Amino acid sequence: MALSKLKKLFSDEEDNLMGTEDEYYNISEDDALKEADKTGNKMILMEPRAYSESQQIADHLKNRNSVVVNLKRVTSAQAKRIIDFLSGCIYSIGGKMQKIGVGIYLCTPKNVNIQGKISDDAEKSKNNEETEIEW
Repeated sequence: MALSKLKKLFSDEEDNLMGTEDEYYNISEDDALKEADKTGNKMILMEPRAYSESQQIADHLKNRNSVVVNLKRVTSAQAKRIIDFLSGCIYSIGGKMQKIGVGIYLCTPKNVNIQGKISDDAEKSKNNEETEIEW
């Protein structure tokens, strides 16, 4: 009698686990997109044309989405203001900013970890000059 109770207990538990797994893998694509919107799993690409668009970038970061910002369409003064504003926003949410190219920055919220680093071409040439050995 005790053996049959144990079998029933474990077989019910397995059925419950299997049902959960099936539900997880059988969600529709629309439901998956809605879930991604809630959890902030997006990579947003922004190319601001004015300083006023920096608010939009900050809103994406607040919603826990990563943002790649291309500043090639703004003046250098506007680019500096945008970077200053975003630096404050990123500091306040505990995120990170990394330069990934000339005028291109990756801004991430706290829930995203960045691995690796992209070095600047000017930095590479400077390092090569210093370490170059003359024969």
